[in-house]
Amino acid sequence: MRADAVGRRSRRWVALLLVVVALLGAALAWWNVARTRETQSVRKSSSPISVVTARVEKRDIPVRLRSNGTVTAVQTVDIHAQVTSTVRTVHIREGQTVRAGDLLISLDSRAEEAALKKAQAQVTKDLADLEVGVRNRDRQRELFAQKFVSQSALDTAENVVDALNGQLAVDRAAVEAAKVARAYTEIRASFPGRTGVIGVRPGSLVQPSGSVLVTVTQIDPITVAFTLPEKELAGLQAAMTAGSVPVRARVEGAPEPFTGKLIFVDNAVDTATATIRVKAEFANADGRLWPGMFVNVSIAPRTMVGAAVVPAQAVQTGPETQFVYVVDDDHKVSMQPVTLAYIDAGFAVVSGVDIGKRVVIEGGQNLRPGVTVAETERKGQTNKASEPGKGDVTGEKTGRAESGSST
Repeated sequence: MRADAVGRRSRRWVALLLVVVALLGAALAWWNVARTRETQSVRKSSSPISVVTARVEKRDIPVRLRSNGTVTAVQTVDIHAQVTSTVRTVHIREGQTVRAGDLLISLDSRAEEAALKKAQAQVTKDLADLEVGVRNRDRQRELFAQKFVSQSALDTAENVVDALNGQLAVDRAAVEAAKVARAYTEIRASFPGRTGVIGVRPGSLVQPSGSVLVTVTQIDPITVAFTLPEKELAGLQAAMTAGSVPVRARVEGAPEPFTGKLIFVDNAVDTATATIRVKAEFANADGRLWPGMFVNVSIAPRTMVGAAVVPAQAVQTGPETQFVYVVDDDHKVSMQPVTLAYIDAGFAVVSGVDIGKRVVIEGGQNLRPGVTVAETERKGQTNKASEPGKGDVTGEKTGRAESGSST
C-alpha cells in the first residue's frame, strides 16, 4: 500500500517537470521570434525607402470652369400669314436649308395684283394731268408777263399744278401700299436657316391670326447657353473687355470638341442658384450642333499667375489638413501642410510649399517624418497643367459650375 502511494507521487512529479520544461521551451521560442522580428524591423527602418519625387514648378495656370450647356438657335421665327388668302404654291420641303430672301410660300395674289395695277394706272393719269397743268401754267406766266392776264388767273394755274403734284404723291403712295400688300402674298425667309414642319398645303386658307405656316431656325452660327458661379462675374467681364474669350463644348460621341467664343453675359444673377447665365457662339456649317442638344462646356476666364504646381498624386489628405512630403538635401522627408487651390487629374495648384522643392509623388504610403529615402526624380509630371480644357475648380477662389447650380 505504501509502495503504491510512493509510485503515484513520483509520476506526478515527473509530469509536473515535463510541463515546466514545455513552458520554458515555448517561452524561449517566443523570445527568439520576437527578437528576430525586432531585428528585421530595425534593419528595415534603417534602410532608405524608395520613392519617386518631382519638383514644385512655377506656372501660369488658366482657371478652367466646366458647366452643362444647352444648344440654342441664334434666332427662330414662326412664320404667319399677314393677309387672308389661300396658299397657291409651297416652294420648300420640310427640313430644307434656305438662304435669306428665298421664297417659301406663295399665296393667291390676284386681288393684290389688280389693286397694284389700278394704283399704277392712277399714277399714269396723274402724270398726264400734271403735264397738262404745267403747260397751262407756263402759258399763263407768259401772258401775265405781257399783261394779258391778271395775277389771279396765274395764281389759279399755279394752284392747279400744286394740287396735281399732291395728288400724284398720294397715288404714288397708294402704289407703294399695293406693292406691300402684294409682297404679303410672297412669304420669304428673312435670314438663312433650316425649315421645320410645314403647316399648310396648296389650297389651304390662311389668316393673320391663324396657325404657323412654317418655322425657320438659324443653325449657323449657333449658340450654347450655360451658367457659371456668380463669383466668376468679375473675371468674365475683365476677360471680355480684354478680348475674345474662347469656349470649348464637347458632345458625347463627338471625336473632337467644338471651339467658340463668349458673346453674352446676362444682366442679372439668379438669386435662387447664385449663378449667372452666359452664351457662347460656335460656327456650325456642318450642322453637328443642333438646337436642344446638351453639351459639356469649359471656359477659362482668368489665369493664376506664377502658381506653385505639383503632380496631383503628391497631395495627401491627413486627419486635419492636406499635406505633401518634402525631401530635403539629406534625403529625409518632412510633412508640409498645403492649401489646395486648383486640381486636375494630372496636376494641382497649392500654396504653402516653396518653388523648386522636391515632393514625393510615389511611395508616400510607407513614409513618416524623418525617415531617409532613396529617391528617383521624375521630370515633366506637370506638363498637363498647360493643356487647355482639363481643369476643375476647387476651394474658395474657384468653383465647378453645373447647369443651374454650382459646387
